[in-house]
Amino acid sequence: MADDQKKPLTGPDLNSGVAFSKLEESQPLLGHYEEEPVLLVRRGDEVFATSATCTHYGGPLAEGLVVEETIRCPWHHARFDLRTGEAIAAPALNPISCYEVERTGDNVRIKAKKETDFRTTCPLNPSSVVIVGAGAAGSACAEMLRTKGYTGPITLAGNEPPGPVDRPNLSKDYLAGNAPDEWIPLRPPGYYAEKKIDLILDDAVAKIQPKEQKVSLKSGRTLSYGALLLATGAEPRTLPIPGADQSHVFLLRTLADSNAIIKKAKQGGRCAIIGSSFIGLEVAASLRARELDVTVISQDPLPLAKILGEEMGRYVRKLHEQHGVKFIFNTTPKAIHKDRVELSNGKSVEAAMVVLGVGVSPRTALAEAAGLKVENGIIVDSELRAAANVFAAGDIAKYPEPVSGEQTRIEHWVVAQRHGQSAARTMLGIGGPFRHTPFFWSQHYDVSIAYIGHASKWDSCEVQGDLDKGDAAVIYRKSKKVIALATVGRDQLSLKMEAAMEAGDEAAVEAALRAS
Repeated sequence: MADDQKKPLTGPDLNSGVAFSKLEESQPLLGHYEEEPVLLVRRGDEVFATSATCTHYGGPLAEGLVVEETIRCPWHHARFDLRTGEAIAAPALNPISCYEVERTGDNVRIKAKKETDFRTTCPLNPSSVVIVGAGAAGSACAEMLRTKGYTGPITLAGNEPPGPVDRPNLSKDYLAGNAPDEWIPLRPPGYYAEKKIDLILDDAVAKIQPKEQKVSLKSGRTLSYGALLLATGAEPRTLPIPGADQSHVFLLRTLADSNAIIKKAKQGGRCAIIGSSFIGLEVAASLRARELDVTVISQDPLPLAKILGEEMGRYVRKLHEQHGVKFIFNTTPKAIHKDRVELSNGKSVEAAMVVLGVGVSPRTALAEAAGLKVENGIIVDSELRAAANVFAAGDIAKYPEPVSGEQTRIEHWVVAQRHGQSAARTMLGIGGPFRHTPFFWSQHYDVSIAYIGHASKWDSCEVQGDLDKGDAAVIYRKSKKVIALATVGRDQLSLKMEAAMEAGDEAAVEAALRAS
């Protein structure tokens, strides 16, 4: 998360200025203006000036990547428009400041902070927009509609109080006790009312009627729409074994789930985590931060090997074992008892607390009942359209992913947010095909793994660098083409590869790898 303590200012005072001739093309220069860190970025004969701190978790934009007239954050790949400061791609939701630049001879200086407005003239103006699901995709869609100037009614219907939250944090800093409560809501109280977004949290959607362009709520209330977004997300799977429904067995998806785990963790004792998924391992790291005894039970021979490959799997295992996590591989739980988990190999693991991390399933019941095409997700086109005036985004959307070329459903927070933003633009007639390269990050103690692309299967998996030294990239290829990349300590490479893959530039992909 962002560091609340102000860091010392570095670089030139941009109120006085710097030499234009010393600004390198598309290379951010870090300086300061009126006690705030500021960047200068030269593009040809033009110079842009923006604040230097990402509005997501406070990442250093000076260490980011300039792509045309945008800058990308090295931490979690948020993107900002250099000309306006607009947060054009999640996970950042707030803009960065922009400044007026004055050039006199060879001197470039900042004159003043700009006033910005991101509203635009839109070809389409839906009579109203209804969004089913108030998670990553739904909330991002609602916000983008307002950012671009849409003034019609917006209804954001969810069923998870207190409303949109920073879900990735629920298994990371918040669960570990390193993030305060106020960091978790995506927006402060009153934000949605201020933006004239009707946030419904106590009346679930019961039915959608695409032909009539109506949505029915459980209470009997009916909502008409000009455009509909389905963003119902996914729900965590449980296990069909005895004892899985006991009070000391937890799932993790919502803020309430995370709070329940925290409450139980404060009682101490041993914890068993079933499943070596990203969620399971992040929970393991967070509970170790709370000094609990943690054992991970996995049906696999290595954690994450099916997703990240065997070398990364061994690295992740070693990392967790160095922090005191115990693993039991190649077995499954047979039953959960009050004080232990009985395993299929005949052994047992003591546990006063059990967390299930065995995957999620897309919530597609509403779509199926409405006659939309569903095949392990709602089938959508490249603009995320499932039917006339109906869109789907996030964990439930099976879309044509451009890197792999496959119709794919991806369960990433950032992808869901960008789906929502893209759907909003398309509703207003200013969108286009969704071309973003998938991205996610996973935090394990002080190590962050960044992953771009999508590789459900690969022909080769090559490690470049040294994982144990925290400086490595894992390259996944299919038919010799790079389809995904996982990095530890190589943020610039991750950004460059993301941009090249998004552009479909295989030569640039290979050049970035050679240069790293």
